[in-house]
Amino acid sequence: MAKTDTYNFYLLQKINVITYMNENPFVVTVLGFDQALASAITGALDVFAFAGVSWQRIHQQPAEPKFKVQLASPHGQPIRCSNQVLLTPHIAIEDVSHTDILLIPTIGGDIDTVLHEMASHLVHIKRLHKMNADIAANCTGTFLLAKTGLLDEKAATTHWGYADKFESLFPLVHLQPDKMVTEQNAIYCAGGGMAWIDLSILLIERYCGHQVASDTAKSHVLDASRTNQNIYASSRQRHFHSDNEIKNVQAFLEEKVSEKLPLSFIAKHHNMTERTLLRRFKSACDITPRQYLQNLRIEKARKLLETTNSSIEKIVAAVGYEDMSSFTRLFKKQTGLSPSQYRAKFNRVK
Repeated sequence: MAKTDTYNFYLLQKINVITYMNENPFVVTVLGFDQALASAITGALDVFAFAGVSWQRIHQQPAEPKFKVQLASPHGQPIRCSNQVLLTPHIAIEDVSHTDILLIPTIGGDIDTVLHEMASHLVHIKRLHKMNADIAANCTGTFLLAKTGLLDEKAATTHWGYADKFESLFPLVHLQPDKMVTEQNAIYCAGGGMAWIDLSILLIERYCGHQVASDTAKSHVLDASRTNQNIYASSRQRHFHSDNEIKNVQAFLEEKVSEKLPLSFIAKHHNMTERTLLRRFKSACDITPRQYLQNLRIEKARKLLETTNSSIEKIVAAVGYEDMSSFTRLFKKQTGLSPSQYRAKFNRVK
């Protein structure tokens, strides 16, 4: 049987299970480990546990729990989270013989240390994947998932601030750091921090349908409409490289963000040819100087939208654009929101 046929057969089996055997709660297992982010563990456990419960309680309807949740750890040992909260697991990960979903939470401590300490336990992630469990990882927890090799040649996302580190460690993964959630072959990744919310709601919808997912999100007052991380990202992530001359170019662009800066002028100012500047900048930052300047302008516009009541027209002019419509298209492409929508969501000025 071809690989594609095998996966299609697997999907059909999964759909049949979800459709015809949903009288029993699905099992969600969270893999806990030392230096995990406590909220990514307890928050996800709460959201899954209250699917089919919280909305029903609010509306005085019979509760119908959709998921059985459990916390697992290596050898069933207590988990000391990154905030020093100690969590007691229900089961040892090596004793988990069945789960519908295995969720890997955020690494809240040093990533390299956790990868080293968890190396011998990654076999259980692969084991449960072979047993048809959906595997999902949040934020920097995707580093643990990638370490298993299960993400090789697959789409993934992670916290935007750790995208460069992720790409350097796992070059075979098709990283999409702008995405809030990715999915391929029943392997899910979520972006930074609280993206476990988006991941949990997506998985609830996969197993229980749109209505249950929507009711769960509304009962917990969760925003389930986020699609990307760009509205939270910073251009500072592009500074994690070793080419000091290109860092000087970046600093120059940051200082002159509102000015017209032809590539020829930038190159001459830094004693490079245009071709050399393009090659080295792309190598260091993975984007062109023009794209970097656009990102800087979008970031400056975001800050002005967040912290001032200046008109959008004035903000557009302040970041070096003359055409309002072209800036709006670029802003929405980068953030997923129009400037007015972004201001309504993030403005802090009363």
